[in-house]
Amino acid sequence: MPDSIMYQEDAYVLLEPNQPEQILMADELLEKLKVVLAERQDDLPQELQRFIHLEEQAKHLMETACELDVGPDGFLQWYAIRLEK
Repeated sequence: MPDSIMYQEDAYVLLEPNQPEQILMADELLEKLKVVLAERQDDLPQELQRFIHLEEQAKHLMETACELDVGPDGFLQWYAIRLEK
């Protein structure tokens, strides 16, 4: 059985088109996703359309995916990381 620490994340690496990688805490990533999703409410992925509130959409996306198509500019990608061993 895997150790539960394997599923704990301290932070996330965020990759955006034409930007250097960023290290974000979970609440910072959630806010970033909310900003991106707020601009795309008319073009949400089908999986997120069932959620009414922006907070729910961002949280679901953060917990179940690691990438979001942001149109012709490319993809927004994030990966969970642990800062300490």
